[in-house]
Amino acid sequence: MTSHLTTTETGDLTAGRVALTVNGLAVTVRNDHPHLLAALREELDITSPKDGCSPTGQCGCCTVLVDGKAIVSCQQSLEKVSGAQITTLEGVSQTERDAFANAFAACGGLQCGFCIPGIVVRAKAQIDKKGAALKREDMARHLGAHLCRCTGYVKILDAIETVAKSQTREMITTGGLGVRVMKLEAEALALGDRGYIDDMRVAGMLHAALVFTQYARADVLGIDVSAALKQPGVKAVFTAADIPGELMMGIIYKDWPVMIPVGGRTSYAGDVLAIVVADSRMNARNATDAVAVTYKPLSPITDARKAIETNDLAVWKTESNILSKSMYKRGDCDTAFASSDFIAREKFVTQRIEHAFLEPESTLAVLDLTSGNKRLHVYSGGQGVWDDRNDIARLLAVDNSQVTVTLVTNGGAFGGKEDMSNQAHASLAAWLLELPVKCTLTREESFLMHAKRHPIEMEYELACDKNGKLTALRVRAIGDSGAYASVGMKVLERMAGHASGPYQVANIDVEAIAARTNNPVCGAFRGFGANQAQFAMEGVLDRLAEHVGITGWEIRSRNVIKPGMVWGPGQIMDDGCLGAELCLNEIKPQYDAAILAGKAVGLGLGLKNSGLGNGFKEISKAVVHFKDDGRIEVRHGWTEMGQGINTVAAQVAVHELGVDASLIDVIVDTTRELGFGQTTGSRGTLMGAGSVKDACDVARAANFAKGIDHVGEYRVDWTNKMGEPGVTNPIIHSTFSYAAQMVVIDRETQKIERVVAVHDVGRIVNPTLCEGQVEGSVHMGLGYALTEEFPSDPVTAFPTNMTLRSLGILRAKDVPKIEVKLIESAQPNSPYGIKGVGEIGLVPTAGAVAAALRELDGQWRNTLPMRRDKQED
Repeated sequence: MTSHLTTTETGDLTAGRVALTVNGLAVTVRNDHPHLLAALREELDITSPKDGCSPTGQCGCCTVLVDGKAIVSCQQSLEKVSGAQITTLEGVSQTERDAFANAFAACGGLQCGFCIPGIVVRAKAQIDKKGAALKREDMARHLGAHLCRCTGYVKILDAIETVAKSQTREMITTGGLGVRVMKLEAEALALGDRGYIDDMRVAGMLHAALVFTQYARADVLGIDVSAALKQPGVKAVFTAADIPGELMMGIIYKDWPVMIPVGGRTSYAGDVLAIVVADSRMNARNATDAVAVTYKPLSPITDARKAIETNDLAVWKTESNILSKSMYKRGDCDTAFASSDFIAREKFVTQRIEHAFLEPESTLAVLDLTSGNKRLHVYSGGQGVWDDRNDIARLLAVDNSQVTVTLVTNGGAFGGKEDMSNQAHASLAAWLLELPVKCTLTREESFLMHAKRHPIEMEYELACDKNGKLTALRVRAIGDSGAYASVGMKVLERMAGHASGPYQVANIDVEAIAARTNNPVCGAFRGFGANQAQFAMEGVLDRLAEHVGITGWEIRSRNVIKPGMVWGPGQIMDDGCLGAELCLNEIKPQYDAAILAGKAVGLGLGLKNSGLGNGFKEISKAVVHFKDDGRIEVRHGWTEMGQGINTVAAQVAVHELGVDASLIDVIVDTTRELGFGQTTGSRGTLMGAGSVKDACDVARAANFAKGIDHVGEYRVDWTNKMGEPGVTNPIIHSTFSYAAQMVVIDRETQKIERVVAVHDVGRIVNPTLCEGQVEGSVHMGLGYALTEEFPSDPVTAFPTNMTLRSLGILRAKDVPKIEVKLIESAQPNSPYGIKGVGEIGLVPTAGAVAAALRELDGQWRNTLPMRRDKQED
């Protein structure tokens, strides 16, 4: 981003200002900034240092050089750095900038990119000291101050090693399917030059800050904003009374209030009561404390089992604490259990998890009066810009045509940006004031507000015959969905549907309940219920293997799903499921070798659907538009959040049209009606590729006519709802991906030394992107299995882990070697045979870790995380 630096004349220092040298220029900045990062970003408009957690200094995104030393700038007071030499990536030599940008792009060393500029600064400092002698393991240790939630650090370290050793990597800028094309915008992302929403600056822009509830469950008796209006720089304070349209939002159920009105009731710690708008972020935030709210506190309902048994409603304006029940039966479980040789019974408990995407939620809303009609342009990082548009229009009581939402590719999401967060608040303030308003959450506010991964209690009973052939499965599960619906009912539906894993079980009885409580809202998160279910399924399967006296690999091989078999809720599997056995067979030589070497080895096998399924009509559209200047617009409806969907769209267009990627502009906004639902469940590559392919076919049929939209479509409208009456063998999902993962623990150190991940993705569109998705998923899966959690206080319902470090996310030095093997077993009836990769990545991981730990110390584990007490700082 462009920085605004002016030199300081000698003797120009005035009271209340601090002198610095920034990127070689002498400057002064106001002394009231809370830290150096704020001065750089808010006054000097230097935006390569990103704000992921200020002022806690636990993400590393804001790292800069202070007198040549890599320093986390959000922890440096201006007094401490007065007179110092500050260097950001904007001030690094062009030769070095090119070296880092090219290495990260060529190696695939970034996905969302938000963390990378800080990592590049840290890497530069180390390379300046050690040059080609910099060791990979030492660099991993020096990245201890940095978090990356996307990559698993593998390709980050590859890129840093490339620069340190002055190596040259091939820069592949164009290509069709199967080519290792560099991620679009990778070079700009690596250097922090491609801005995120909080990096955007608009003339006359105001800043909004939100007032959050002090109680998770309380009646709101009064809201007094008079004192806040008198605070410095404050322009307005808005409450629910100022909403011209509808109060309630939501992806599926409209049950989530934008703000709690006087006379309403708070239902979780993330409820908002007011919006303060001021001339600066600091003034807006300072004034929130002056909003006086009168409460009548109530006791929160925090136990999911008790919630479904009481008539006391946890959530305002709802009718039941049972959000949903998902259930199905096949065969005769009672008879099958009675005649089986072995039965494993166990209760499994998984934890709540925070997404910890590195970019906190940010929205910029800008009013447009140029056409004579009042219109709003919203810049959103959400996972469903059409849902954002529709709900913002409902909030403002205007037609959808008066709201345009443009996607600004975000700094990570993993499902956590499906629900609207501050889009509604920024939009409301901009609409009422008729001025541009930006609202950016702090890390703590982000923790409070957005939906998390469901904690689920699962009671599993699994039976087999004397040869290890599965005979019956019974599952009872309760998931704590928190206050508002989000997509909680779908997560528990997915958990129920995937309860049997990638195995054939003739007799099955499953029930899964999503409960409403006053705990943090839970919704979409990579894996979406499948990883919880398969942690349990893999656990009871390994217990049966011991009873039978066979290996974990053998029991999986004897029961793996195959074409023509009936799976889970009754779906007859097609040839797409061949990938499960292929993954299992591919991993066997390494499995056998690790056991022979005396290692503690655990194996996990998983499946995960791509798309929504369950009877939902899924339609994705795309536009190919040939312009007079020779450029080609490719418009689609999917959110780029690091996974590379824009790159996939471009590669499909190159593949179909035979053009160079440099001619293609990939655009996502709501000016065309292309969107249908959220970017979730590995839908983007599957449906995005299908719709872009069809748009190219339409363009070809029209002889590539210029100046018109060639509209393509891909739809999945042939699935059935689970338990649909009269349907014996429902098609629950159109597509599944499969993976086998092996975890190897060294018996002496008791540490995981290696994870082997064999993944069937159907068709590899971009090998580098696919590998990166798997590596990042494994990193996330290991954290899920071992150390991560986001608990809430059972008395207050407020979350208790409110810093990034307290979440237990594995740092670079803690990540074992990850070996990825990709398999292509095409999915019938999907574009190019694509299956998806983002969701499946962590589904088998926890089960494999649990099995390896059992081999290590003889203890069965049934509760996640499994090694929180062993986490190293």
